[in-house]
Amino acid sequence: MTMDDAAADDFTDDYAVDGNAIGGLLASVFGADMTTAVGVCGSCGAVAMVAELAVYLTDLGAVVRCRSCGSVLMVFVSRREVTCVDLMGLASLT
Repeated sequence: MTMDDAAADDFTDDYAVDGNAIGGLLASVFGADMTTAVGVCGSCGAVAMVAELAVYLTDLGAVVRCRSCGSVLMVFVSRREVTCVDLMGLASLT
């Protein structure tokens, strides 16, 4: 089991919501509706609209995972009215 596998076990589909749940957050970060944007997973190559991705909401922000392989695609952390964004899991976002 790799670290990604262990981390994926902590997030189950029982707690997942779809990408529409972070539509407002995405609009505030990117300045546009991003729920219809298409993302490509950097791990498995799966292609999906942001609205279809698995989102796990936390007190500090959100973790967005690929529904095909469970890899982390995006992380949003909000603290003191600043939102930090990590998109390293995406091969592309258009």
